[in-house]
Amino acid sequence: MSKYSMIIQWSEEDKLFLITIPEFSDRVIMPCTHGKTREEAIHNGEEVIEMYLEAWEAEGESIPEPMTLQIA
Repeated sequence: MSKYSMIIQWSEEDKLFLITIPEFSDRVIMPCTHGKTREEAIHNGEEVIEMYLEAWEAEGESIPEPMTLQIA
């Protein structure tokens, strides 16, 4: 399990759970993956995180730092 954030939102239009990864939002089109169930969406989100991290590392690009949501 990664330390990156995932926002899970239900899309009534698509009838799917959509995954957004806030730390990747300036590099990747969001939402970046989805699933028919919350569990499937989370699993797919973890796979996408791993895929992007491996690609950025292989290309020598900087890796975004995991963030903690600050609640005021």
